Amino acid sequence: MSGHGTGRRLDAADIGEGLGERATLVQFSSAFCQPCRATRRVLAEVAAMVPGVAHVEIDAEDHLDLVRELRVLKTPTVLVLDAGGHVVRRAAGQPRKADVIAALGEAV
Repeated sequence: MSGHGTGRRLDAADIGEGLGERATLVQFSSAFCQPCRATRRVLAEVAAMVPGVAHVEIDAEDHLDLVRELRVLKTPTVLVLDAGGHVVRRAAGQPRKADVIAALGEAV
């Protein structure tokens, strides 16, 4: 997980679901993306493990405005949002579980 976010705030209207109480893992996916499936598993496991963390998956093709605005260049791309919906970390490609947990440490 590298780099910091755009400072952009995302809310339920942007992602189509409520934010997690402490943090939200937002995953941009596309239909035929193999690593997206593995990423979904990793993020769901982490969200189940860490109280107050939600996992939301967004179909990149259905949300092109958001994809452009957030400069999502490939799938999967994972954004870590803090409780206020600010993007604090982002990663392109399939993240490792340990990296997701470490990134959450910064968000919560």
